[in-house]
Amino acid sequence: MTSDGKQHVALIRDPATAAYDFGPAHPLSPLRVELTHGLIDATGLSARPDVDVVAASGTPEEHREHLLHVHDADYVATVEALSRALAAIGPAARLETAPEELRRRAVTVGLGEGDTPAFGGMHDASLAVVGATIEAARLVIEGRARHAFNPGGGLHHAMPDRAGGFCVYNDVGGAIDWMLHHGVERIAYIDVDVHHGDGVERMFRDDPRVLTLSLHESGRMLFPGTGEVAEIGGDGARGLAVNVPLAPQTTGEVWLEAFDALVEPLVRAFRPDVLITQLGCDTHANDPLAHLALTVDDMAEIYARLHRLAHEAAGGRWVATGGGGYQAVDVVPRAWTMAFAQMADATLPLEVPMPWQEMVVARFGATPPRTFDDPRPGVSAEAISGARAFAHDSIRAVRELVFPLHGLR
Repeated sequence: MTSDGKQHVALIRDPATAAYDFGPAHPLSPLRVELTHGLIDATGLSARPDVDVVAASGTPEEHREHLLHVHDADYVATVEALSRALAAIGPAARLETAPEELRRRAVTVGLGEGDTPAFGGMHDASLAVVGATIEAARLVIEGRARHAFNPGGGLHHAMPDRAGGFCVYNDVGGAIDWMLHHGVERIAYIDVDVHHGDGVERMFRDDPRVLTLSLHESGRMLFPGTGEVAEIGGDGARGLAVNVPLAPQTTGEVWLEAFDALVEPLVRAFRPDVLITQLGCDTHANDPLAHLALTVDDMAEIYARLHRLAHEAAGGRWVATGGGGYQAVDVVPRAWTMAFAQMADATLPLEVPMPWQEMVVARFGATPPRTFDDPRPGVSAEAISGARAFAHDSIRAVRELVFPLHGLR
């Protein structure tokens, strides 16, 4: 704690996670996280007396142990073998240069040349991401931080037996497993990424200790094609998987209506010991890989709601990760800096600090955003009306299918 008795907030910054890199042409660039940390520094957030900047403390062996609780051993062995083989070939190695038997194994576990291509060193880099999110969980559960944020985490699509959606290992699943093995009895996971949090849901769909809630663009229009309202959990945990599909062109106002109607009452009824969130910001209107219409101002409202919910329903314990978001300069750094400012109870200036703007221009030749706010997206009244009707259908269905299982009307 600080001298005034205020509990610390932790920012996880582990250099080893920067190696989680599919190459310069891939949308999931580590530049997103680098620029986020740079903007957090430029705003002075990381220098506050109640903020601790922390690297992962566990060993790779410890992280691998928890990985094997949520991923199949054969899958992890395949990742390790591919990782070593491609690293031995050299920095320019591609899957086609690997031995034939390994190429076949790669394709069967989703590590072909598609959206999640194998790369040299991917096991160690992916394990470092898992370790960073476990570190965030450790700090919160051990009472050393009231909130902790790992911007480089949030790889929510990795399944027990395969990769997918840019995700090799599921760091969120690993952190939830770590918490369950360290005395936490009830965990609420909220996923605000534009894509359904399918991997985390799959890992815990039969576990009555974990509530998973995902608000996302409908799988009828977007990867991974899942996340319908009727997907409500396994036989031992009916009603503990909650999915809120939304239509393209959903604005922040409509998104927040769905959150307020469903997420808040369900989390309060579940009474979790800790809140863990995936803060993908690919819901932004300008994101190139999806079709919702939120702004960073809307995201600030989401973060404020999550912060309040952590304090009112989970004893203040909040573990957060990054996730999707593919406007690496314009959106991701501002959104996740706003999230961390919310965690630290800090107020950001209207203007993005000039040193950060100048660094972006000098290093990347890009035009940076000048302020922390956004203009409203140009969505027609007809599109908003259609998106609202779609959201209301999802709200109605969740209330009918899930609310009674939680004693809610």
